[in-house]
Amino acid sequence: MAQTAPPPTVTIKKALPAKPPEPPATPASTDAPDVASVVVSAERPTNRIDRQVYDVKSDVGASNGSAADALNSVPSVAVDPDGSVTLRGSPNVQILIDGKPSAMLQGENRGASLNAIPAEDIESVEVINNPGAQFGNDGGGGPIINLVMRRTRRPGGFGVVNANGGTAGRYNTGLSGTYNSGVFGIQGGLNVRHDGRASRSETVRDRIDPTTGAMVHSAQAGGSSGLNDNVGANASLNYNIGAKDTLAASLSYQGRDNAQRSQDRYLRHAADGAGAGPGPVDSDYVRSTQRGGDSRNYGLGARWEHKGGVDGESMKVDLRVSSADNTHNSAYKNIYAVAPRGALDQTSFQDNASNNRIIDFTGDYELPIDRAMLKLGYKVASNRSEFDTLYTGVDPVSQLPYVNTQRSNRFSMAEKNLALYGSYQVRLNEKWGVLGGLRVEHTGLDIEQLTTHVNAANNYLSYIPSAYATYKWSDDTTLRFSYAHRLRRPTANELNPFVIYRDELNVSSGNPQLNPTKTDSFELGYESRVAGMETSLRAYHRKDRDSILIRRYFINDTVLLTTPANGGRNNASGLEFTLQGKIMPGLSMSASGNLGHTEQLTEDLYGFISTRTASSLSGRLRLNYQVTPDDQFQTMLTTQGRALSGQGVRQPNTTVNFSLRHALTPKLNLVLNLTDAFNSNQIETLTDTATLKENSIRRSDGRIAYLGLSYRLGGFTAGTAGTGNRPGGGQGQGMGQGQRGSSGGQR
Repeated sequence: MAQTAPPPTVTIKKALPAKPPEPPATPASTDAPDVASVVVSAERPTNRIDRQVYDVKSDVGASNGSAADALNSVPSVAVDPDGSVTLRGSPNVQILIDGKPSAMLQGENRGASLNAIPAEDIESVEVINNPGAQFGNDGGGGPIINLVMRRTRRPGGFGVVNANGGTAGRYNTGLSGTYNSGVFGIQGGLNVRHDGRASRSETVRDRIDPTTGAMVHSAQAGGSSGLNDNVGANASLNYNIGAKDTLAASLSYQGRDNAQRSQDRYLRHAADGAGAGPGPVDSDYVRSTQRGGDSRNYGLGARWEHKGGVDGESMKVDLRVSSADNTHNSAYKNIYAVAPRGALDQTSFQDNASNNRIIDFTGDYELPIDRAMLKLGYKVASNRSEFDTLYTGVDPVSQLPYVNTQRSNRFSMAEKNLALYGSYQVRLNEKWGVLGGLRVEHTGLDIEQLTTHVNAANNYLSYIPSAYATYKWSDDTTLRFSYAHRLRRPTANELNPFVIYRDELNVSSGNPQLNPTKTDSFELGYESRVAGMETSLRAYHRKDRDSILIRRYFINDTVLLTTPANGGRNNASGLEFTLQGKIMPGLSMSASGNLGHTEQLTEDLYGFISTRTASSLSGRLRLNYQVTPDDQFQTMLTTQGRALSGQGVRQPNTTVNFSLRHALTPKLNLVLNLTDAFNSNQIETLTDTATLKENSIRRSDGRIAYLGLSYRLGGFTAGTAGTGNRPGGGQGQGMGQGQRGSSGGQR
C-alpha cells in the first residue's frame, strides 16, 4: 500500500479502512478543480508494497512526446532509438497497459508502438521488479512496467488539444477529452504522428578458423531513412448500475505505415593464411531496399465491478481482446562492383505478414478481514501468433519471378494459459506488514512450422510464489523486502526453427527446444526523507536458470546465424538509488542511479564453459527550474553503463535533453523539446569469441526538436503556470513519483 502524505493544507479526519500493511494513499485529486492559489510544498512518493509508481504526466515535454520518451524518464528504465526496453540493464521486461497484456506491445511490434503512443495519454508508470501472485508470466515473465493510462472522474466536460511541429518535417497533434455526468462517463482521444528516426550502421567482422587461425574479413555499412505516419484513437464508457455495480467498455486503435528506404554496402575479403591478415577482395556490392506495408492494432475491453456488503469487498470481472496485424514488403536491388561466387539475383522481393491475437479473461475478488486483506483470482488466456514470409527472386535471363523456398516460410504458435492465484496481506502491528501469495499456472503450447512440417507441443504446470514485508522504522523511514519466483517463456520468434533471411551477412532462427527461464529475485529497500529530500536505496539480486541467451556462429565463410539457446546461469546484483526534492525555491531535482554487476555462465559451441562478468554504473539527473511564474525549464542527463549483450558487450553512452514550457495564457502553453542535444546517442557492441570478432555501431537521428502548443478546454485553468498540470492529473514539478497506481486486480 502507498504512504503518500496529503498536502500540508489538507486535514483528513475520516478513519482509514483496515487494508494492511500500510495506510492507503491520499492521492492528489484528479477530480477537484485546479486552484491557482494552492502551492504543494511537500510531496511524498507513492510506493505500494510491491511496486514503485512514477508520475510522468507532469513532464514539461509530455504534450509532444511519446511513450518511449516517458519511459526514458523513469529510473533504471532505458529505451533505445529502436524501442528496445531494458530495466536495470535487463531486456527481459513485460510491458502492460492498465495491468493487462496487449498485442501491440508483443515481440517486434513493441518498439514501434512505444514510439507511437502519446505520452500525454499516460497517467503514471508503475515499475514492479518482483511481481506478485496476481501477475502472470505473459510476454516475458520478468519485471513489469505497467503503463497506467489516463482516467478521470471529474464532473463536467473538459479536454486538451496539442499541436507540435518538429525538425525534418516531423509533426504530431492530439485531442483528448472527457465528460462525466451522474451515472455515466465517457472519455476518448485522437492523435496523429508523423515521425521516425533515420539511422546509420557500421559493422566490421572477422571470422576465425579455430584450428588454423585463418581469417575471413567482412564489413557492412549503410543507412536507412523514412518518416512514418501513425494514427491512434481510443474511447471508454463507464456506467453505474445502482450504488454497487459498474459496467465499463473500451476500444482502441493504432495504425501506422512501415515505409522506409535503406542502402547497404557489403565487402568481403578472401581468407588468407593464419595470422596473415585479410586477403584480396572477392565480393563488393551495394544493396538498395525500398520497404512498405502497414501495421494495425486493435483493442476491445469490457469490465464489471461489484462492491460487496463489507466495506472494501469487491469483485471485478474483466475481458480484454487485442490484435496486431503487420505487413512488411521489401524490394531489393543489387549493384555489383565485384560479384561473389554464385552472385545473388540483382532484383528480389520479400513479403512478411504477421498477426497476433490475445484474449484475456480475468476475475478478482477482494475481502477485508479485520487487519488483513484476502485476494483471490483467476485467468483464462489465449495467445495465437502467425508468421508468413515469401521471398521472390527474378531470373536474370527470363526476367520471370520465382519463389526462393530457402527464404520463405510459414509458422504459427498457439499458447493457452489457465491460472489461479491467492494472496493474503496483514498488518501485524504498527510497525510490520506482510504479504504472501501463490500463483498456479497451467500452460499449453503448440507450434507448427508449416513450411518444413515440424510440429511440437508442450504442457506444464508452474507454481509461482511471492512474498513482501514492510517495516515502518519511523514516520519518515520505511524498510521493504520482496521476493518473487518467475518464468520467462520463449516468444514465437524464438521458437520458430526456420532460418530467416535478414540481409546478406546475417540470418536468424529460433529453437523449438527452448525451456522457460526460471528466475528468483530478491530486493531490500530503504525509503526515507533526508534534509527535505525523498530518498530511496534498493539492493537487489536476481538469479536465472536456463537463461535464454543469443548465440551467433557462422554457417559459411561470411553468413552469421543468430539463434537463442538455454545458456546456463545468470546472476545480477546491484544497488539502485533515487533522490528527489527541492534544492532551493524554484529549483527541484530528481536523480537516480544503478550500480550493477552481471555474471553470465555459458557453454560455447565446443563445450567449453566460461564465465563472463560486467559491472556498470547508469544514472539519470533531472533538473526543473521555475524561471518565472510563466516559464519552466527542464534538463535531463542520462548515462547508460557498459553491459553484457548476447556473446558481446554494449558500450556506454550518454544523452542530454532540454524542455521549456511558457504559459501564454492560463489555458494555452507553448512547449519546446530538444532530445539528444549533443547528438551523442549510439549503440556500440563488441564481440570477441574464439571464432568471431566484431565491432558494430548504430547511430540514429538523436538531435530532434519539437515546438508546439497545448490548449486546455473546459471549466478549469492551468493553475500556476509551469506546474505541469494536466486534466486528470495532480500537481508536481519535474519527474515525481506518482500519485496513484493502477486499479489493482489480476493481470
